[in-house]
Amino acid sequence: MPQRAWTASAIRRIEADFNRSADTHLIRMDLPGFPGIDLYFKDESSHPTGSLKHRLARSLFLYSLANGWLREGGPVIEASSGSTAVSEAYFARLLGLPFIAVMPSGTSPDKIRAIEFHGGRCHLVDDPASINDESERLARETGGHFLDQFTYAERATDWRANNNIAESIFVQIAQEPHPVPEWIVCSPGTGGTAATLGRYVRYRRHDTRVLCADPEHSVFFDHFAGTLRGDPHCEPAPCCGSGIEGIGRPKVERSFIAACVDAMVKVPDALSLAAMRHVSAALGRRVGGSTGTNFIGVLAAAGRMRREGRSGSIVTILCDGGERYSHSYYNPAWYVEQGIDTVESDAAIARAAAGDGVPGIHWLERAL
Repeated sequence: MPQRAWTASAIRRIEADFNRSADTHLIRMDLPGFPGIDLYFKDESSHPTGSLKHRLARSLFLYSLANGWLREGGPVIEASSGSTAVSEAYFARLLGLPFIAVMPSGTSPDKIRAIEFHGGRCHLVDDPASINDESERLARETGGHFLDQFTYAERATDWRANNNIAESIFVQIAQEPHPVPEWIVCSPGTGGTAATLGRYVRYRRHDTRVLCADPEHSVFFDHFAGTLRGDPHCEPAPCCGSGIEGIGRPKVERSFIAACVDAMVKVPDALSLAAMRHVSAALGRRVGGSTGTNFIGVLAAAGRMRREGRSGSIVTILCDGGERYSHSYYNPAWYVEQGIDTVESDAAIARAAAGDGVPGIHWLERAL
């Protein structure tokens, strides 16, 4: 099939798949310690591939197709050991393209099985820092295309509309008591979601502010602090990999646009995981660790609103379900191996949810 005709057919298949899929739900959760503040979770686990990254994968494929970067039969390659690769494998199979996920050799068997379930192949490397270089090498040698989520996440999504996550949130909350959220809370992985949210609320002239909750072992918070000091190119020293899968990075990625973010909090991993367990109990189903990190951001924002005497709504993201973390976050032995205390952190989250404040976090805010 000629390239232009194949591209048109591929885009049509992705759009048809989108039309078959319902939007994700906006779920209310009570915050007893913060009367007058309504909390909603945007449940991205209900996508066909089970996570927020389904939106990103669709955008990356459409962006690559529109740019003429994908071809019939050409391999698609991504540097990812997590949910992005699972979702990209789904879209590659939809288009009949081989998919290769380049990932560290220590990646969990659950993630590998999920990628392979959707027809992808996992290419393991010993050095996690080399996965981008290895992806570029594979793309050159196979004549394929490296999707490069960390570069293109912020520009592949149409932030003005086209049912992006921001537009969907505002449509779904329109009939609620507080239809313009005071805060939308997310956690940065590529930074693409924060960029979409920040751009959309400015474009639509909403007063909503965007708060990013960054995990303990990640450089985004320090980079944001540098930009507030007047250094937009602040590049913190690389750190070890994040303990909260799917979010946090050892280096600042090109898709993280600090100017799109109004505030950030730095969250210890033990608190993120305790918050994950708290939200799971409140909703009656397991959620992933990044949702726990987001909930810490919610509690911080709610505390800020209460001190200011403000009522209103907060929206955050339920990034994925907990079934992918049975080997780790929902395995008691894993906490023992990692040396993470659960009793004390669970008690701290219970007190914080009751309105007593969140211990051990750092807050930074951009002046309005």
